[in-house]
Amino acid sequence: MSAVPWDYIAKLVCIGDSGCGKSSLTIRLCEGRFVTHHDVTIGVEFGSRIVPVGPPHSSDAIPPLPTADEPTVPSSGLPEPRIIPTTAPAAEVQKHMKLSLWDTAGQETYKSVTRSYFRGASGALLVFDLSRKQTFQHVTDWLNDLRQIAEPDIVVVLVGNKADLAQPQSDTDENKREVTREEAEEWARRNGVLEYVETSAKSGENVEKAFMRVAERIYQNIQAGKYDLNDRRSGVKGHNAGGPGSRPVRLTNEKSKSMTAGCC
Repeated sequence: MSAVPWDYIAKLVCIGDSGCGKSSLTIRLCEGRFVTHHDVTIGVEFGSRIVPVGPPHSSDAIPPLPTADEPTVPSSGLPEPRIIPTTAPAAEVQKHMKLSLWDTAGQETYKSVTRSYFRGASGALLVFDLSRKQTFQHVTDWLNDLRQIAEPDIVVVLVGNKADLAQPQSDTDENKREVTREEAEEWARRNGVLEYVETSAKSGENVEKAFMRVAERIYQNIQAGKYDLNDRRSGVKGHNAGGPGSRPVRLTNEKSKSMTAGCC
């Protein structure tokens, strides 16, 4: 099967403490699977996914024309003649965006390196673990680092991952939730974050929703002219910005060459 062509490409970074499931979220989105055990990310790992953005994918259904049994009656008392269009409106062409995902290391040891990957990002998933309060307490520091380095208009969604641990399936299961939805939503409002989403990389719950919220807002910003699509520093590029030879890109999930460099 040939790859879906894309109209825009946007750089997204996944940031947050180590062990919050950033890599699992990326793999779930890109490959549709859950990895039980994943090596600690060193530096950055890459993935990509092409998604639909804008209408008609994001539009509500167009209301139908009134039927002959439901004529419009003006003040004169006579029904208006029903006008049937002779030609159907041209169908909107669906736009697609390639999300270039940068899954960053969460360990403090690599934080100085991780910060360098924030440059040129147009979107970010700020991830914490619902079962570890400490990871939520650190999201403010991550957001401050991001906003110091990334572009001012970067789109940020707060993600509470491992929702499966916070939703016991039976009376014998332990509820491991340490962060309530209310306090996470309040933090998101207070810090100017677009939205708060609870996800489970294990079950796949809301994983696509979290990434799509970022993608749709980036698309809205594109339509509003907030990015220079020919400037890579903006974090967004148009399909033809690199020249007529640009080609569609297939779904990938590869590791950075720098990950193994200097590793013991």
